[in-house]
Amino acid sequence: MANDVLDRAYDDQMQALDADGEIVEPDLIPDLSDEALVSMYRDMRFARRFDERMISLQRQGRLGTYSSLAGQEGSQIGSTYALADADTVFYQYREHGALVARGLPWEYVLYWMGHEAGNAAIGDVNVFPLNISIGAHLPHAVGWSWAAKRKGDERAGVVHFGDGATSEGDFHEAMNFAGVFETPTVFFCNNNQWAISVPRERQTASQTLAQKADAYGFDGVQVDGMDPLATYTVTKAARERAVGADSGVQEPIFIEAVQYRFGAHTTADDPDVYRDDAEVEQWRKRDPLDRLEKFLRNCNLLDDEKIDVMDDTIDERLGEIIDNAEGHAADPTDLFADVYAESTQNIDEQREYFEALRERHGDDALLESE
Repeated sequence: MANDVLDRAYDDQMQALDADGEIVEPDLIPDLSDEALVSMYRDMRFARRFDERMISLQRQGRLGTYSSLAGQEGSQIGSTYALADADTVFYQYREHGALVARGLPWEYVLYWMGHEAGNAAIGDVNVFPLNISIGAHLPHAVGWSWAAKRKGDERAGVVHFGDGATSEGDFHEAMNFAGVFETPTVFFCNNNQWAISVPRERQTASQTLAQKADAYGFDGVQVDGMDPLATYTVTKAARERAVGADSGVQEPIFIEAVQYRFGAHTTADDPDVYRDDAEVEQWRKRDPLDRLEKFLRNCNLLDDEKIDVMDDTIDERLGEIIDNAEGHAADPTDLFADVYAESTQNIDEQREYFEALRERHGDDALLESE
């Protein structure tokens, strides 16, 4: 099955469901239980609601700068559902849906509140620390994958990044190394059409991003990233190819998931400056939540009553997550904790000086703006 799915031209965009939730390619419908399909939709709905709440908190000054995932739930959750629990996910800063699919530790919200403890918590669900610098995590993902291969593990490293990252040197170095050493890496490009304010057509003269893999000696495929079922099927096949499940030969693969970012690049961005509302509305007609909901309704797996119960559960859990995060007692000395793996003399001296200041003046005085 893996080879059949991946045996496509790089510009043959795969799609299982159209925008109305109708099946367009039956072979791409995954063999998932009814419970798994509903769970996938629930996680996508949770991710959208999480996004809304985080933006609201940021506007209230209760959260730092935040990156919206709206419009990309299908690719993030569909792809993560296709992985084995032991596979490791690497991501940029917009793939919150991948964490939702892995249970979303409540501590994750702490990261967006300025606490490094939020990054530490996601390691428990085999997710590497969140990466802010564009593309810098790709070599890390390839290095991890190479180590897994050398240890004889049948685990894949799945690295999420945006279309803008393909313009970074780290992207090309990671792709080249993966191709040469045949690492079990799934490169998952969330092509949401915009690298902040730079459109996809200004990023590269290539017809697709998927075809870039050819230069590095492995396959690239393109999928409708707003179709969670097609994304699941393609990622599952890619994961099997990467770990050599059928052939016994591990190798990397590149997935270009074509989608759209509905909101701003971050809460510090104004997308009205560089794109038209009409463009956004055209893409909203392909909303991944609407698409999967229509499919599930057609299969008699979802109705208004079930959605109401789902929403109540989602809001209750979100409330608990936010309460836990806001109840976290911050320790200012954490500023010194993760600078190095092991503290140095300079760091120790700085921490001691800081603690002396706190003792002498008190925290209230140090927090005054004047």
